Amino acid sequence: MVDNKVIHNFGAGPSIMPREVFEQASKSILNFNDTGLSILEIGHRTPLFQDVMDEALATVRELMNLDSDHEVLFLHGGASTQFFQIPMNLLNEQQTAAYLDGGVWGKKAIKEAKLFGQVDVVASSKDRNYTYIPKNYTVPETAAYFHYTTNNTIEGTQMHAIPETSVPLVADMSSDILSRTMDFNRFALIYAGAQKNIGAAGVNMVIIRKDILGKVSRPLPSMMDYREHITAGSMLNTPPVFAIYVCLLTLRWLKAHGGVPAIEAINDQKAALLYGTLDRLPIFRPTVAKEDRSKMNAVFVMDDPALEQEFLALCKANGMIGVKGHRSVGGFRVSMYNAMSLEGIQTLTELMLDFAQKKS
Repeated sequence: MVDNKVIHNFGAGPSIMPREVFEQASKSILNFNDTGLSILEIGHRTPLFQDVMDEALATVRELMNLDSDHEVLFLHGGASTQFFQIPMNLLNEQQTAAYLDGGVWGKKAIKEAKLFGQVDVVASSKDRNYTYIPKNYTVPETAAYFHYTTNNTIEGTQMHAIPETSVPLVADMSSDILSRTMDFNRFALIYAGAQKNIGAAGVNMVIIRKDILGKVSRPLPSMMDYREHITAGSMLNTPPVFAIYVCLLTLRWLKAHGGVPAIEAINDQKAALLYGTLDRLPIFRPTVAKEDRSKMNAVFVMDDPALEQEFLALCKANGMIGVKGHRSVGGFRVSMYNAMSLEGIQTLTELMLDFAQKKS
């Protein structure tokens, strides 16, 4: 809120966060847990921060119902580092990894994996500008792992089911982690940049099933070896203390609001309202195949570029920011991450209805 004006942040990331997280984080910058110290200055190897790390790791395990075979890490580098750290740890030069090309981020992951071994792109939706999720593909049983992006932030598509395969599953969940219930234990490795549903930019969460490690023949730099990070409890070097603390606050918020099942119900309502509005208004045109629409990032256009600019200006005037689509896609993108309220989507859809009525 600025000068009593409510701001609705529909940006794709760094994105909206719960207000109570902002409030607690800002207090802790001045005085963390009544210690007289700022969260920005406490030592990462002190009991003060160890408590933060321990609670954050435990809360992730609880929210995701993880079994004892999986470890949780908070690492530097964001999801883009995982594009190469994963094949570095899991793919020998003589092996092949299977990848699904569902958008920009999958394409980037494929490029990095080719530096470490062979890559089999089992399916791609590039033929229709990534506006759908490929189906009816086969993952070779000999693949070292199968990598896919669960939600394509830029293109607005989402995988709504876990692929059925005996091959170890590796998933980039950066933009829909903890937004819906699923059996997270089915994955060999999950990674997610924090700045959408987990917390602030600056840290990446990685969940690893321990039995997939230690099988490559290449020597690994210590900072790139997941085993070293597991042994060090995510503190092989100085971790991003503040970013992890903000993750803890966001995880607490999610837990207090009923966890993943409760937030999924709200996310379903938000997506149903927005897509229902889009489908009723001919002035807007969703670009994604209906069965593959993302519940996190809705992408749509108008056929008249002049009207697009007019609607963007109207959104800005009404305190709705981050609505402009990615430069590679154009049009509009409305992100509906966990912290976006149903009321925020209601406000936007009311503006859309009013705009459509005036232009009809």
